[in-house]
Amino acid sequence: MNQIEPSELILNPDGSIFHLYLKPGHVSDTIILVGDPDRVELISGFFDSIEVNIRNREFLTHTGSCKNKRLTVISTGIGTDNIDIVINELDALVNIDLKKRIPREKTTSLNLIRIGTSGAIQKEIPIGSFLLTKTAIGFDGLLNFYAGRTKISDLKFEQSFTNFVNWKADFPSPYVVEADECLLTKLKGDKIIEGVTISAPGFYGPQGRVIRLQTAMPDLNRKIAAFEYEGEKITNYEMESSAIYGLAKLLGHRAVTICAIIANRASKEFSSNYKPIIKELIEYTLSRLII
Repeated sequence: MNQIEPSELILNPDGSIFHLYLKPGHVSDTIILVGDPDRVELISGFFDSIEVNIRNREFLTHTGSCKNKRLTVISTGIGTDNIDIVINELDALVNIDLKKRIPREKTTSLNLIRIGTSGAIQKEIPIGSFLLTKTAIGFDGLLNFYAGRTKISDLKFEQSFTNFVNWKADFPSPYVVEADECLLTKLKGDKIIEGVTISAPGFYGPQGRVIRLQTAMPDLNRKIAAFEYEGEKITNYEMESSAIYGLAKLLGHRAVTICAIIANRASKEFSSNYKPIIKELIEYTLSRLII
């Protein structure tokens, strides 16, 4: 078996993985992903104990115990480019022998749960609700750089969507990936909305916001809101789930996203006091994970 070269799998002098600064054993098999480093401390505040507290750049990791269940929470920063770093390095921690630089014979599957914030596209989705992403649509193009991406994607959904909105040829090709069914079931609840989430490669133009720059497809959000596939409508925007779902499936991990809706693009509403909503979402998600 060929070794992975130092330029491809970069390690720090202490043997930790390059960006996350983590070593094997520092993470649980159940990992909560958040964008904001401050949210890591908010979540780990519910832990009974913390055994790992490591930070490098925007990547803060806490691993500890919550009601006798070992959990890890990591901040990814914003965007699918950061997700590419985080998921690949987490996989290397559990599935690569870092000293020998070769894949382990027995692979480990991680549970990856993103807790985030999101803006609804459909007017009937209320601010303050919790949305569980059943299907993620990537506007970022990241998964197209990986072999095998067509095998784990819903190609008919992709074709139907691009035809309906008249997708521009010079835009990244969208990809569609489903959440893990077991994690989806674990987080379902009476007050939970299930939906189809777009992960955009930016906050402004890619989500149809206009400040000074006009967008290349001014009517894209209207078309997105009107699109329907097999009875499902697109429900919300955020910026990470598609890459999490896609890379997780390619690498043999399980992934799901649950977000607090803090804005509604259709009704032009935004909740300036959304932190209590986030806290409630964290409490709900932890209660489901530790069952």
